[in-house]
Amino acid sequence: MRVWLPYDSVEEARRRLGPLPSNLEIGTLTNNLFPPTGEDEVELLAFPNYAVKEMLDQAETTSMPKLKWVQLASAGYEYIIDDVPLHIGLCNAAGVHDAGTAELAVGLALTALRGIDTYAVDRLSSSFRPWYGDSLADKRILIVGYGHIGSAIERRLAGFEVASVTRVARTAKTDPQVYSIDLLPELVGQADVIFLALPGSPETHHIVDADLLARMADRTLVVNVGRGILLDTDALLAENGRIRAGVDVTDPEPLPPDHPLWKADFVSWTPHVGGQCTAFEPRYDALIREQVTRLATGLPMLNVVRSPQ
Repeated sequence: MRVWLPYDSVEEARRRLGPLPSNLEIGTLTNNLFPPTGEDEVELLAFPNYAVKEMLDQAETTSMPKLKWVQLASAGYEYIIDDVPLHIGLCNAAGVHDAGTAELAVGLALTALRGIDTYAVDRLSSSFRPWYGDSLADKRILIVGYGHIGSAIERRLAGFEVASVTRVARTAKTDPQVYSIDLLPELVGQADVIFLALPGSPETHHIVDADLLARMADRTLVVNVGRGILLDTDALLAENGRIRAGVDVTDPEPLPPDHPLWKADFVSWTPHVGGQCTAFEPRYDALIREQVTRLATGLPMLNVVRSPQ
């Protein structure tokens, strides 16, 4: 049973993954190039966390008669699902990016509240300008998208003495209490810091629009670590600083050099790097090890976005 994995060599794959079923034959993907042989035998492709579309084009999946599964390194899959043939199953990396993205979400909140990015700019001009900062302590928190990443954000807030945490998801739940996203217009006005951790979809496109922003209290901080399309960029800019933001994702992405968001001093920004940290590799290794073991032993795959049809 052949699998192609995102490592520089078979030796690296075995070192990082540990013992694997004896019936697995490993091929590796190096520098966006696929192994020259074995296309007619490969049953699983596990991609790295970059250039997925380009590599999928190179893979020429139609010439791989035994290919059963494509494994992504990202939790999001909307960018690639239409490019994967229906007879091939698709799995995402839900859970792999929780730690990195959640800690960046809290980092963006602290950066915006305490003015850390402003101090970083002041340092370049040797300007010593201390000011009275805003604290995460005692803030009312609203988490919109209470899945893997949303719950990871809450866990990391536990030591910050926040006043409350309200959770919102597409489906209401109990234990813990999670409200339906339909109640979002009623809840945003009661929050000081709002974390967005929803996936991108037609249903979530501009879920934070001009109307929802208008319902927020002055100086509310919106932190978006989901997808750029969740937040209406033009509507945010129109608020002209009444609503603050910390964003790891933008719409459009990447931002054009002349985009006004670059100069918006009420927006703290990182370039979509939530999962690009040392927390990624060991967690993706663990998922790959589990997936190839399940494939080799006939167990159901994890994180199935779409089963083979």
